Amino acid sequence: MQPLDGGHVDAEAHRTAEQVPAAAPDGASHEAGAGVSAADAAAKRAARRAARITAGATELERRLADLVRGGLASAGRSGYGLWEETAARMVDAQAPGLASRVRELGAVPGSGAGWPLRLLEECALLHLLDTAWLGRDTLPEPLAVTVRTRVGLPSAADGATVRDHWLILSQDDTSDGRLTVRRIWIHGRDTGRTALLLSFGAAGRAPQLSLPVGRTALADVTWHGGAGQLRAEMGELLTVPEPIGTPPKGTGCAGATELYGRALCDDPWLEALPVTLSGVVPVPAGDGWQLADAGGEDALPVAPAVLGRPGLWRLVAVAGGRPLTVFGEFGHQGFAPLTAWPDDLSETVRLI
Repeated sequence: MQPLDGGHVDAEAHRTAEQVPAAAPDGASHEAGAGVSAADAAAKRAARRAARITAGATELERRLADLVRGGLASAGRSGYGLWEETAARMVDAQAPGLASRVRELGAVPGSGAGWPLRLLEECALLHLLDTAWLGRDTLPEPLAVTVRTRVGLPSAADGATVRDHWLILSQDDTSDGRLTVRRIWIHGRDTGRTALLLSFGAAGRAPQLSLPVGRTALADVTWHGGAGQLRAEMGELLTVPEPIGTPPKGTGCAGATELYGRALCDDPWLEALPVTLSGVVPVPAGDGWQLADAGGEDALPVAPAVLGRPGLWRLVAVAGGRPLTVFGEFGHQGFAPLTAWPDDLSETVRLI
């Protein structure tokens, strides 16, 4: 994802990067040596980790209650240290997803005017995730899988496998100094499904997966489990990549809003949804920009984090005041353009 938070690795990718199985406890080899099967030993370790996460989620609920009871204004006075301490407690509880969200809370008081409302919104989402984890046994299995993934448990590519001609829509890297995250969006020409491919590289190393944007190739793609899941794994390319031809069928601004609303029903913690807009024109709007339907009254704001990037001006230049097709990510902060096609569809223009 083009980060919507001003340069940090986006929350979903950052949490996914931390979703690596914890090192086996010292007792793991002893369990195996004592005649316990590997599956039983793994189940016991998973149960212990779940118990730690439950303890961490319970503690986090108390801290959120204290914050609301004391007033959100107190968050601005306490500084970032309190949040970092709470995040460290979530790391100790082996819940990196919760830790990442807590760190995001710590940055909200310094995010400018209106931060108390944004902090309340983020606290509500974190409370929802906590309570969902504590009541996960009562949830439908797809939603329970999503909750487990969001708190930081690893997810497996054990969903449906689909063979299709995949349009490679975008590729971008973000780094926090110790990890590089590569995000690649692909779209099935025949199935109409869109998938996110993630690849990671340790500090100083580029992720291994790399695909040519603006090309299409035949491949098998397997989805991860979970409600509304977008992440998938791609097998080997079965054909040589060729020009993309035409972009995915797009929607208008109102359609994008409807799609995002539906997606939130499956995953309330979804940061942004991949969307292709057709027939839109970039136009100034106050201190920012928006993408407006050429023949209507609807428009989507461009995400604030994108406003200072060269890709926005490249988008404006490609449009030249005419409608164009744009692929990007649409969420509560606005639309982040990633790729564009001029009105004659003559080329694929990367915006990142």
